[in-house]
Amino acid sequence: MTEEQMLAGCIKEHTASQEALYQRFSPRMLGVCYRFAGNREDAEDMLQEGFIKVYTQIHQFRNEGSLEGWIRRIVVHTCINHLKKNKKFRESVDLIHASHLIIRPDTIPSIMQAKQVVECIRLLPWGYRTVLNLYAIEGFSHREIAQMLEIEESTSRSQYTRAKAMLEDILIKKNILSKPRSNRKLSAVGAH
Repeated sequence: MTEEQMLAGCIKEHTASQEALYQRFSPRMLGVCYRFAGNREDAEDMLQEGFIKVYTQIHQFRNEGSLEGWIRRIVVHTCINHLKKNKKFRESVDLIHASHLIIRPDTIPSIMQAKQVVECIRLLPWGYRTVLNLYAIEGFSHREIAQMLEIEESTSRSQYTRAKAMLEDILIKKNILSKPRSNRKLSAVGAH
C-alpha cells in the first residue's frame, strides 16, 4: 500500500489503512516514546495514545513535509502531555556538573553504543530526560520547550545543562566515555 493510499484510507477510517500506517511507523515512534517513558509499558501507552491522535487528526495532514515527521510531532506532544498529566517532568535533582569529556578512540558510535546511550538517557530524572530529548534530539528551542512544559525558558536551559552533565557522568561510570587527560575536550551530547 502506498503512502497516498494509506492516507486516503485513514481519512475514510478504513481499518486496513490504519493498520498499515501503524505497522509502517510504530516501530520508530515506539523508540521516540521509549526515550521519554520510564518503562516499556509507559512507552507503549504513549504510542497508543499518539496513534489515536494521529488517526483522529489525519485529515489535517497537508503534505507539507514528511508524513513520518508529522506523526513524530504528534507522538512527541503526546509524550509531553502524558508526562505533564502525571507531573513527572517537574522532578529534578541537584548535581555537581561533570567536566568535559574525551571520547575514547574505541568508542566510535555503533548500534550497541547507541542503545547504551539511550539506556543512559533513560536513567536521567524525568525533567532532565524530557528537556534533553526535546532539545538535543527532537530539535525544539528552549522557548518552545518552556511553552510545552509550562516552565520558564531559563529552567529549560538549566535542565538541559544539568542533563548533559549527569549524562556525561553516567557515561563515564559505564565506561562509555573517559575523563579528559589534556586540554582537548569533547562533549557526549552536542552543545546547542
